[in-house]
Amino acid sequence: MTTNRRKKNSRMRGSGSQGWGSKKSHRGSGRKGGAGYSGTGKRADQMKPSIWKDLDFFGKHGFFPHGSPKTLPPVNIKYIEERLEQLVADKKAEKIGDKYNINFTKLGFGKLLSQGNPTHKLVITCTQASGDASEKIKRAGGEILMPGASLAKMLKAGQQHPQQKKEKKEEGAEQEEPEKESEDSEE
Repeated sequence: MTTNRRKKNSRMRGSGSQGWGSKKSHRGSGRKGGAGYSGTGKRADQMKPSIWKDLDFFGKHGFFPHGSPKTLPPVNIKYIEERLEQLVADKKAEKIGDKYNINFTKLGFGKLLSQGNPTHKLVITCTQASGDASEKIKRAGGEILMPGASLAKMLKAGQQHPQQKKEKKEEGAEQEEPEKESEDSEE
């Protein structure tokens, strides 16, 4: 007749050595008590002097930016040229006249690199482009649109931010409206 027998490890709980002799045995690092900085003074003072001056030894330090933006992969002109008709067929790019409009953010690309030669007129919207790539695209009759770059050029030239221009126009329109209302009430 079979009986249910308790496992041996449940009987070893709390024994400190789990049946392996000395408390520090069976740790995978010989008889020294553990690997690395084990034995740094929890039960004895063997290694305390070596960690006194290390201020980063205890506690948590710094942070890990969990929501950091992922860098988008770069792509060459050659890659775009080889797949241009397929991109238009998949409606990931559009053909307007003799130019092809391509938005890199929709495709999941970041920077445009210069390997390959453009044979079509490409209008590419991207976050970054190498100097050689932008030259090649312009020589072929296309252009590169970088949303942040045009704004930076405007601000360097001393022009106002487009949002500030809108706000000033709205304020001017609000001031003109009360004047018209006061003229109507006088009549």
